[in-house]
Amino acid sequence: MKLFCLVLLTSALWAQNALLVISHKAASTHGYYTMEGKMLSTIAVGKHPNEMVLSRDGRYLYVTDNGTMRVEQAGTGGNTLSIVDVKARRKVGEISLGRFHRPHGIALDSKTGRLFVATELPDQLLIVDPVGKTVLRTFETQGKTSHMVTLGPGAKFAYVSNSSSGAVAAIDIATGFASVIATGQRPEPSVLAPDGRTLYVGNRDGGTVTFIDTAKNAVAGEMKTGRGPVRVAVTPDGRTLVYSVYYENSVEIADLASRKIIGRVQLPYRPVSLSLSRDGKLAYASAQDEDIVYVVSVADKRIVREIKVPAGSGPDPVAEISGQ
Repeated sequence: MKLFCLVLLTSALWAQNALLVISHKAASTHGYYTMEGKMLSTIAVGKHPNEMVLSRDGRYLYVTDNGTMRVEQAGTGGNTLSIVDVKARRKVGEISLGRFHRPHGIALDSKTGRLFVATELPDQLLIVDPVGKTVLRTFETQGKTSHMVTLGPGAKFAYVSNSSSGAVAAIDIATGFASVIATGQRPEPSVLAPDGRTLYVGNRDGGTVTFIDTAKNAVAGEMKTGRGPVRVAVTPDGRTLVYSVYYENSVEIADLASRKIIGRVQLPYRPVSLSLSRDGKLAYASAQDEDIVYVVSVADKRIVREIKVPAGSGPDPVAEISGQ
């Protein structure tokens, strides 16, 4: 009973003090916002920041400085990761990736604190030491346009979406061997189930989510979605999949037991990203071209708030952080 009360108290304190960090992709900045959507400050990061991940202690954000606005855009792009002190609200460092350009997806190994970064030029997976600011290892992804990366249970495998190849590479970190798993057209986002048994992969041009059995590294099923599942998330209880649907201006909510859509929230504009609040009750979906972040109630299946960012910011991912 005491443990249960402590969990409730911790969650309540987090919710009370939480802030949002919104990536201003077009403006090459990060914005700090209250949960109600009031902007508190902005900080400069690298050019056209894409994805971001919190350090184990929540003190730092590591940001991929892709250098381009869209994956389809030609160009060399950037080759750095920005290090942001979330409490001080400032960029405190940068990690050079050398010859590896256009970093996009990023994941954190919670055990070692190391970063896993997918780059698009060349198509590689990197392991980065954020303390030493060095690239420790590189892996071939066996595909084209290595976009997003998600770690499997215990970080024994890293799953990289090769968007132009219609496949996910399951990379054995110990051996470096990559098993190529065919999915649908243009796989981009992926998320691991809380129990670690299933990886959910959104196929942006295929209109499906592929279920990958992480014990076998093989396809275990598929679910139809709206056209353009561009980012996916799963609720903490593992029961519900929430994803943004780019081509149909919506957020869909699906029951994973039945693999059926149980709700759709229509948005005024196309969402390019989606993330969930810590408790899984809210979804944050950014309409990049209109400079709006929609806050969606997962339970009520409706928009509960619109956060308007400065004109020309081009919002992309949203991260919930502690305000302490």
